[in-house]
Amino acid sequence: MSRSELGLAEPAELPAEEAAEPAAGSEEPAAAELFAGADGPAAAQAVARALEANVGRVIRGKPEVIRWAVVSLLARGHVLIEDVPGVGKTTLAQALARSLGLAFQRIQFTSDLLPSDIIGVSIFNQRGQEFEFIPGPLFANVVLADEINRATPKTQSALLEAMSERKVSVERKRYQLPRPFVVLATQNPLEYQGTFPLPESQLDRFLMSLRIGYPPRHEERELLLSGGVEEVLEGLRPVVDRDTLLALQRAVDRVRVADKLADYLLALAEATRAGGDFLLGASTRAVQNLYRASQALALVEGRAFAVPDDVQRLAPSVLAHRVVLKRIGGDLTASREAIARLVGEVPVPV
Repeated sequence: MSRSELGLAEPAELPAEEAAEPAAGSEEPAAAELFAGADGPAAAQAVARALEANVGRVIRGKPEVIRWAVVSLLARGHVLIEDVPGVGKTTLAQALARSLGLAFQRIQFTSDLLPSDIIGVSIFNQRGQEFEFIPGPLFANVVLADEINRATPKTQSALLEAMSERKVSVERKRYQLPRPFVVLATQNPLEYQGTFPLPESQLDRFLMSLRIGYPPRHEERELLLSGGVEEVLEGLRPVVDRDTLLALQRAVDRVRVADKLADYLLALAEATRAGGDFLLGASTRAVQNLYRASQALALVEGRAFAVPDDVQRLAPSVLAHRVVLKRIGGDLTASREAIARLVGEVPVPV
């Protein structure tokens, strides 16, 4: 399929001085003001609920998981979905992508996958007598990186550059990725064969880590009797277009965060760095991501301001994959529990 059919322009080569990333408020004027004004949060909530309901047609009995995925999307963040095989990790990513109506690519990560397989390659064009860049699957708005920890560290580092800078490098040239750009990655637990642990630097690029878990019994029974969700997934139609998504992301910037709440965020991060259960504490990027995720959650719930409850609810999903415990390193469940205990210990601002 050609890039024009996918709705994408040809990748732009960046000049030597590096084109700057577009500013947060540089979206199209009409879209930028779509959720402005006193009624903006309520309108944003309605759109977010429609997106959640659409995804919920195939991910049954997991409303919080769906909400966290939507929050991460509005916060311009990447999502890591870790769980055992067969509980819907890939389905969640596909359903979210189909609901957005954006260019979508799926990359199945394997041990023999090369960086050029995801970034693209330069080939010599006989007609033009020059090298021509052929973009890889990373040049899409929504990228599903399936079983990311089956790839070698070299390929993971290529993905890390794209996630961190939203640019890629090919033979001393850099190319801008399309906007919006989000990676929805799935990984299997490390005890499964053929997996490579993700480095802390790459984990820190994911705004949120999610675990889906098994569905409630009545939902699982309905899935059995209905024959699964494949047909429903294939029939999903977009409920949010590109301009609306950019406007929602812009509206997140306008959500108010009180100074006391910002101090609370810093207190949580400092508590992870003070020792105790933690060998490696939350980074500055982690605090920034928790701040922005709290703004996005407030908007999704129809508010123009964030509250401490937003921070407390999000902290385990935003921080757990970024910290390392002294006694149980690499265990996401244990890290979540440690963060939850920490949230209960740090005083809440009043």
